[in-house]
Amino acid sequence: MSSSPETRVPAPPARRTLSFRERYVPFLISFASVAVVFGLLARLVTSAQQWPRIKLQFFNADAIRASFPLVFRGFLTNMSVWVIALFAIAGWALMLAIFRSLSGPLLAPLKVFAILYIDLLRGIPSLLLVLLFGFGVPALQIPGLPRTGLFWGGVAMVLGYSAYAAEVYRSGMEAVHDGQRAAAKALGLSQWQTLRFAIVPQAVRNVLPALLNLAVALQKDVALLSVIGVRDAVREAQIYTARTFNYSSLIAAAMLFLAATIPMARFTDYVARKDQERRFQRTV
Repeated sequence: MSSSPETRVPAPPARRTLSFRERYVPFLISFASVAVVFGLLARLVTSAQQWPRIKLQFFNADAIRASFPLVFRGFLTNMSVWVIALFAIAGWALMLAIFRSLSGPLLAPLKVFAILYIDLLRGIPSLLLVLLFGFGVPALQIPGLPRTGLFWGGVAMVLGYSAYAAEVYRSGMEAVHDGQRAAAKALGLSQWQTLRFAIVPQAVRNVLPALLNLAVALQKDVALLSVIGVRDAVREAQIYTARTFNYSSLIAAAMLFLAATIPMARFTDYVARKDQERRFQRTV
């Protein structure tokens, strides 16, 4: 009896090296198209009859340089609130997502609390939360609690964004295959142990790009603290504008926020691309 030949897995085809024309010509064409569009828009704006007056009021280089130190000092306040809020949101939102994923009659109060919290906080705009907490809680004058708008404005941002982040966490937890829970149950792990060792680590890795997008949004929304009098970048720019009747300080604030958010957005794109590559390699 003759033996069957050995089965061999075909090797993947070798990646073809792109030529200079294939690699760079599409990019150059795209860049040229974008440059033409923005050039036409710039020409349209600068050719307007009121452009010299607008340029003096909004794009005055001397006013930008004069206001920049004060605006930058306020921007450091924005970034401090952002960093502290990021850590608070990451922890509190994860707890909310875990509460909502629990099952059983004894843990039902935690699940109901998480559902009500997420529904209520997601339904209230961030601006209203900042106004309610920034003005309302200090007015209560509760002994032992801070009375500064900066503190309670930051609390409002944490509470509001935690509701959104909790839903992102929950989507990642539900995306974990049911076989993971069944395997953990077969090993004798409790519900908390299953979440801690099997579900949550995979869920966080799955939704990391979405969480980074929320971080970028929060980086801009911390400017809402200016409405309750916090001396952040926007408030400092408004004070300079009220003193000089020149709006160029707002451009200085916008430049600082762009300098912070654009690198964060590019890092988010990088993480998302790596996540897609990881998922593709897993399916191959």
